[in-house]
Amino acid sequence: MPSDPLGRFLTALDPEHREAVGARPRQEQERLAAAWERELEADDELDTLDELSPPAAEAEAARRVLERETD
Repeated sequence: MPSDPLGRFLTALDPEHREAVGARPRQEQERLAAAWERELEADDELDTLDELSPPAAEAEAARRVLERETD
């Protein structure tokens, strides 16, 4: 499992979104990964989910970040 934020973010994405984000410029990928980390840190619901299933919490945070990107 990757230890850098970008690698962890890409791992949290479903395969389709991982490919789409991977095709974006590196700077944009890093910006999304930073937003993902902030989402994980800020949301109390994700803290609870993280206790039950860290991968599920990371995937939910990634989904939220990408959803905001398309709004």
